Amino acid sequence: MINRLLSAALALVCAFSVAAQDKIEKGDINLIVVSDLGRNGYYDQKGVASTMGLVAEKIGPDAVLALGDTHHYEGVQSVSDPLWMTNYELIYSHPELMVHWYPVCGNHEYRGSTQAVLDYSAISRRWDMPARYYTKVFGDKDEATVRIVFIDTAPLIDKYRKNNATYPDACRQDPEAQLEWLDKTLADATEDWVVVVGHHPIYAFTDKPDSERSDLQKRVDPILRKHKADMYICGHIHNFQHVRVPGSNIDYITNTSGSLSRKVNPIEGTVFCSPEPGFSIVSADKKTLELRMIDKQGNVLHTVTRSK
Repeated sequence: MINRLLSAALALVCAFSVAAQDKIEKGDINLIVVSDLGRNGYYDQKGVASTMGLVAEKIGPDAVLALGDTHHYEGVQSVSDPLWMTNYELIYSHPELMVHWYPVCGNHEYRGSTQAVLDYSAISRRWDMPARYYTKVFGDKDEATVRIVFIDTAPLIDKYRKNNATYPDACRQDPEAQLEWLDKTLADATEDWVVVVGHHPIYAFTDKPDSERSDLQKRVDPILRKHKADMYICGHIHNFQHVRVPGSNIDYITNTSGSLSRKVNPIEGTVFCSPEPGFSIVSADKKTLELRMIDKQGNVLHTVTRSK
């Protein structure tokens, strides 16, 4: 009797998940967005990873954008650190997730060896991090093109850059050189869509120090507005948020945690927020750029749409 009840319950869960995934439409370009992952499979990490794999079966992702804190809590110490297996390789093992993963460092990576995060690109078939900040174009001119600009936010925030005891790698970086590169990269962008990604939010609800956001509002946001970026996507806060602010046409997106999520409240400019764990899907064609926020069951919680 118990076995029959368990089987029936499992069938309902599977049917629900399949129905939810059927609502996720595929674009010419499809990117999975993840952040704040690494908790050795605990909390919701395994469940979210499983749903990611099922969604990947449907959309055939071109790549995964990993927006920092792949490793809680003290980052990794080397390319052979066991956390590479328990936080990453053994968790995101679905065949459809064996595409290129393009990462940035989060604050937790900066508590360890960020050089090891870069060097793991020579070890892993799919981990592809050419530099601390870099850019990548997806698509082709016959269909759609999306430029993703990956920035390294921790060295742009004084809280990290001035704390040599805890974040020594952040203190060694040159923030002005990165900002000059960002300005030039966006000025030269000619793609249909331009999306900037990093670990820390520019606008979001959080109980973390205001200086984290104000430093990026002062240093990064003016460059994004100047060059009319379409979206800024980040992690760090462990919940979903979509914010629009006066004077800016940018959609500011916070992607939720792939493991332990947190409560969230709306702020001025909040279009949507949710405390659910999960991930996001960015899809694009010539006329439309969409970001879908997906919970751990595969439900689409919110869609951000930009049209030409």
